[in-house]
Amino acid sequence: MASTTGSVEHPSCALERVLRKLSSKRLDTGQSRTCQEPLYVLSLDRYMRDTNFAVYFQKSINATDSLYDATLTDGDCKVRVSVEPRLNNLIEKNIFRCGSTIKNVELYVEENTENGSTDILVTNLEVDQLSDQDAALRALSGVNVKTLPWWSGVEPSPLPLRSRRGTYLPLWNDNDFIGDMWRDRPPEDARERSRTSRAPVALREVRQRFLTDGSLIRGDIRVRILKKSRLMHYGKAEQNCLYPYRAEMQVADASASVTAVLWNSMCVEWYRRLHPGMVLHLSHFRVRESFSHRTGQNPERDIEISLNSSRPGAIISIVSPASPEWCLPGVPHHFCKGTDLQSSPHGRICDVVGLIIFVGRPECIQNKDGKMDNFRWIQLEDGTSEQPIMVKLYSTSQPDVHSTIQPMAVFVCTRLQLVKGSTQFYYLTNTQYTQLYCTGTGRPLTIPYKGIRRFRQFLHWLDQIDESDVMNRSVVGGYFIYPPPPSTLRSFIEEWKEQAGLLSGQELKLLCEKLHYRESQRFCVQCTIGTVEYHHQDDTHLSFLSSSSLTAPTSPGDPLQTKRSTPRAQKRPNPITAGTPRKRRCLPSSDPEEVSESDLSLFDSALEFLIGDEKDLDAASNDEDSDNDSFFSADTSPVWSFSLSHAAMETIPRSFCFRRRHVQASATGLQPSSFHKLLPFEELESFSSAKFYHGHYTLQLRGIVTVHALGQQSRNFERQSL
Repeated sequence: MASTTGSVEHPSCALERVLRKLSSKRLDTGQSRTCQEPLYVLSLDRYMRDTNFAVYFQKSINATDSLYDATLTDGDCKVRVSVEPRLNNLIEKNIFRCGSTIKNVELYVEENTENGSTDILVTNLEVDQLSDQDAALRALSGVNVKTLPWWSGVEPSPLPLRSRRGTYLPLWNDNDFIGDMWRDRPPEDARERSRTSRAPVALREVRQRFLTDGSLIRGDIRVRILKKSRLMHYGKAEQNCLYPYRAEMQVADASASVTAVLWNSMCVEWYRRLHPGMVLHLSHFRVRESFSHRTGQNPERDIEISLNSSRPGAIISIVSPASPEWCLPGVPHHFCKGTDLQSSPHGRICDVVGLIIFVGRPECIQNKDGKMDNFRWIQLEDGTSEQPIMVKLYSTSQPDVHSTIQPMAVFVCTRLQLVKGSTQFYYLTNTQYTQLYCTGTGRPLTIPYKGIRRFRQFLHWLDQIDESDVMNRSVVGGYFIYPPPPSTLRSFIEEWKEQAGLLSGQELKLLCEKLHYRESQRFCVQCTIGTVEYHHQDDTHLSFLSSSSLTAPTSPGDPLQTKRSTPRAQKRPNPITAGTPRKRRCLPSSDPEEVSESDLSLFDSALEFLIGDEKDLDAASNDEDSDNDSFFSADTSPVWSFSLSHAAMETIPRSFCFRRRHVQASATGLQPSSFHKLLPFEELESFSSAKFYHGHYTLQLRGIVTVHALGQQSRNFERQSL
């Protein structure tokens, strides 16, 4: 925090009065004061602690690895503060969050010996949970929070306040990026540095020379990106690395393919800019033995290209267009249809294209390293199977794309892995190199899909479907369980025999109290059902006591089969070979700002994938007859795969609203870290519930049932919504 010289004085500014008294020369640093007036949280930013943690936070040695900075305001000025790690639990449970109203905030001021500035620490606070969730939005409705003056008169550093880190982390995972420093354009000096190029060499020569005697051929390489991994944050609390990031790319030329690794600040400068299909000119790189061989994952020796900012500083140049004389390989594709997945083996790697009909809300889960990751369920149709394609989608380090995933969009996902268990249910999920493409994001594509037969078949089906029918079946949000829970006790015992045993009620209570915001875990507890209460969607409810005479007429785990829609039989021109686009029925829109976007039909919006040479289009016309396959529509209601055993208010599935699709995507997403991204709480409640949803039950447990617990700030352990 900058020093207080030139601080803004405002007679009604409670925050400024408290901070001025704390920073006056009459008081030594190390003093604290309490601001009793309400303050509002404008932002929360997370970062990893470093080796100086014990110096800054002497009383919080056993805290988590995450630290938080916050921006607070009283409506007259704002201040950037660090948050005492003892308060991390309030943030992790989304109680103390962006948009919160807080009071009795204890502020502690001390001098920063490294840069001579004044650091402000929040050591205690009370979150005002009696006021409604939109209190801060209403209190600041007439205030431009971006232009509010800083109490010190000087804008604070955009870097973490109490750790030597060069970037902040997203609030809810470590695999995405956040902040303006993550560039989507090449660095300004990249073009100047690229002028110092050397003679090109082949990857095969580089590999042979290094594996033979460990030496490096002097020269540059020209390669195409075939695959790109998600971002990996390897930072540790006992290390002071400024940018602890790495990302892998599979690159190839005409002679060989190898792994290229972006390290540290090169990730910040280049990760957002590089995509599969791009051609790169690389120079001043290092050659190392491959990571997979060093760690014993691959017994065969191989190399990797290391791209770092120093020793030496690698130079990356994007080449467009690439010379045909280089004979660079194209990006491989392995598209699978829905019918192919039914007979494919477990673990198969494939690409899929489909139309989104269901988007689940993001949920959090702990990975093997104890870090939080996000996932959401996506349901697709591709016209080849009566059964929809299920995708359990984790972060792919494409936050701008993930935030706009919505029904009625064309979804292309590469390098997915098929997961099959002992049941009939299967789904696709991420690999390290999964990449996502979705219509409506405004992002240019670098891979031509026009010449891919599977994609042409999908477009032909897309041109025939009834868009109003798809709209009526599209759903956003809701708590989704897949595969469905076992429907019999025998199946349940068989599934759980190799997992942890039964929990006592007290053990379950302790585990639920440790759950983070939207964290999903599965527990097994033995208990007695005391009370069952039915909650109708119109807020009416029916309560009754459990009885041994009550029986369940239908198992909730059994899929509900519904009558399937019949594909339209009318013959229509092939969309690939049609000369002039015809006028198509548009989706409804009443928002004048969205008229231009809503003028696109499903088929028209999918045309953004068709980039490439005209010769690809000519080749497509030769296969017109082969593309006219028979198509299917999946079940007309998403209830086929919904198991609504847990339906708290924020988990109720909502009918998709095309006109307000961007608001709906934000309303069902994770809690934002910045005030300007906040939406009124009523926005979510303003959407209609899905047509198949009529209500839910609440069970009061006295004490074999499976509990799908989801960490939420308002949930009460004794009344689990099932």
